[in-house]
Amino acid sequence: MRNHLISRRQFLDTAGLAGAAALLTACGSTASSAGETVELIVFAAASLTETLTAIGEAYGADHPGVTFQFNFDSSGTLKTQIQEGADCDLFISAGQKQMDQLDSAASAEVNTEGLDCVDSESRVDLLENKVVLCVPEGSTKGIDSFDALAGHLRAQDILFCMGNSDVPVGQYTQKILDYYGLDEEALAAAGVITYGSNVKEVTTQIIEASVDAGVVYGTDAFSAGLTPVDEATREMCGQVIYPAAVMKAAPHADAAKAFLGYLQTDAAGSVFESVGFTPLAKQ
Repeated sequence: MRNHLISRRQFLDTAGLAGAAALLTACGSTASSAGETVELIVFAAASLTETLTAIGEAYGADHPGVTFQFNFDSSGTLKTQIQEGADCDLFISAGQKQMDQLDSAASAEVNTEGLDCVDSESRVDLLENKVVLCVPEGSTKGIDSFDALAGHLRAQDILFCMGNSDVPVGQYTQKILDYYGLDEEALAAAGVITYGSNVKEVTTQIIEASVDAGVVYGTDAFSAGLTPVDEATREMCGQVIYPAAVMKAAPHADAAKAFLGYLQTDAAGSVFESVGFTPLAKQ
């Protein structure tokens, strides 16, 4: 999709990716006392798994006192965990809605529960992604565009995978279905649609050919070695913006702000760009 993308093998070899670990404790907890070593707790959308792990390794090499506990999942799940009391220093969402629901500076129409978890002054629009259509390798269904997908969904002769409604990639997909005048509920009832709880689950179903097509992010397609057959336009689903912010109850707020600043540098931006993200915030 982008000429500047490195190969998936090059990215994996360069990054030396490690496994991600989840940590759940409390949103309303008080900050811990500073020590020689700071373990930053970063909650991030599942689509950031490869890039943030690589960037965390590079950052840790230059900042020996900093280690990371990454919690990668759907933005909706992460938002709920923070709301229910999970310790989190930095939250990076794949959609504005999930961040807004935690931010007292957001509209009350979105932050319906009046939550005040976000340090609004630290919040930035960090990245832009793309929504793409992928099919299993060797597919013979002729699904080579969103137009073709819509035709097959109307005919109800394929099995299509999308994210759940609380997952940003699912919400973007819902907008695409609306754009084509398709009734998601009716299609699901007819057995034409299956769901993934995050974008990685959708990607896995496509790779395993358990579905005929699915909608994921361009970066996830790249990381999984999938070649998208089409890319959604802004008219179809809007922009895919990833906001990032330090949490008000962050156990290590200063270190989190420093890492968020690093994520806006050219060094981090080159890693994001290598898999298809477009950096939006620069320092």
